[in-house]
Amino acid sequence: MTLDYQTFLAILAMAIATALTRVSGVFLLRYLTISEPTREALDAIPPAVLMAVIAPTALATGWAETIACAITAIAATRLPLLVCVIIGVMSVVALRAAGL
Repeated sequence: MTLDYQTFLAILAMAIATALTRVSGVFLLRYLTISEPTREALDAIPPAVLMAVIAPTALATGWAETIACAITAIAATRLPLLVCVIIGVMSVVALRAAGL
């Protein structure tokens, strides 16, 4: 396996940009006052992004993925994003193993 220098630099630059974006948000929020409706809207973003990512899979693949999508959507109403991702992955694995 060879390492393409330009690809490596592109990945590194994207990783740095992602890290800086996340860290800058934490620092900027220290100086802002966020109202309750704004906070509720920001809390709704992770489940919405999760559903936008998995909806095409649920609609274009088999029953295991569709059922796992429904399970993940239900979990996303109450649980943190990482837990929902884990539930989604585990449910699709279990459903595929069950033969769906």
